Amino acid sequence: MTNPVLAEVVRSGFVESVHRGALVITGPEGDARLALGDVTSPFFPRSSNKPLQAVGMLRAGLDFTGEDLALACASHSGEPGHVKQVLELLAAAGLQEDDLACPPDFPLHVPSMRDAAEPRRVMMNCSGKHTAMLTTCVRAGRPTSGYEAPDHPLQQAIASAVSELTGEPIAHTGVDGCGAPLFAFSLTGLARAFGRVALASSGPEHSVATAMHAHPWLVAGTGRENTELMSAVDGLVSKGGAEGVHAFALPDGFAAAMKIDDGNKRACAPLVVEALRYLGVDVAGLEGLALGSVLGGGRPVGEVRVPELRG
Repeated sequence: MTNPVLAEVVRSGFVESVHRGALVITGPEGDARLALGDVTSPFFPRSSNKPLQAVGMLRAGLDFTGEDLALACASHSGEPGHVKQVLELLAAAGLQEDDLACPPDFPLHVPSMRDAAEPRRVMMNCSGKHTAMLTTCVRAGRPTSGYEAPDHPLQQAIASAVSELTGEPIAHTGVDGCGAPLFAFSLTGLARAFGRVALASSGPEHSVATAMHAHPWLVAGTGRENTELMSAVDGLVSKGGAEGVHAFALPDGFAAAMKIDDGNKRACAPLVVEALRYLGVDVAGLEGLALGSVLGGGRPVGEVRVPELRG
């Protein structure tokens, strides 16, 4: 299947580039209400997988709540507040920075990156998730060594939870950029899982949803799309991932997931805003995300244009 054009990059009134991809909107029962492109083949959800992994960790013995749980779901910017909290969580579990399997990196937050003397594991955007994985092992009495291996009991428990939430078997297991296992399933499965997390009234799913939309800065950071989206829309659970992936869900269980074929994320935010509009959400205040950013000479000269979604 050739996926449709989901976004056009318009510069000075001229279409400069296009992005093809797939998008699905699911209802509270997890059924596809709108499908554009191939929404049934497996793909890697990248960091959009993190809320689902967090559910698996809670089921496996993790005791994080609130801010700590939000950080477990994060692709954080490595700002001082993020790094401080990761270090505190490691210390609380009797762990050290070197216990993290994620690679050293500089912060995503540019001012923090400029202040960093060298890359560190705690600055890596996935360090919250890795700290949560290690803490889960400590709480459950499992070995921390090799916690990132797909055959480790922790990762097997997480895989089981992800498969249950998506309603699909895991089609393939790879290695994510942070070194943790990465599970392939369909876009429909991803949206369905987010809907189940957002709709839950109790249990680990409810805890994850509550933590994320209560602490959006910890899930991403200053000026980041997920932080802005969850700050603007009550009850929204939103998580993007590398290679042009994004998923979100509303408290009523309606959800959406998208994947841009060429991996460029600039089409995602405008598509998220349009999908929210399609679902009847007031998107006032999200105009900047809706239009994207096309600059010429340091000033706006165009937009990332997405089609109006129609059922």
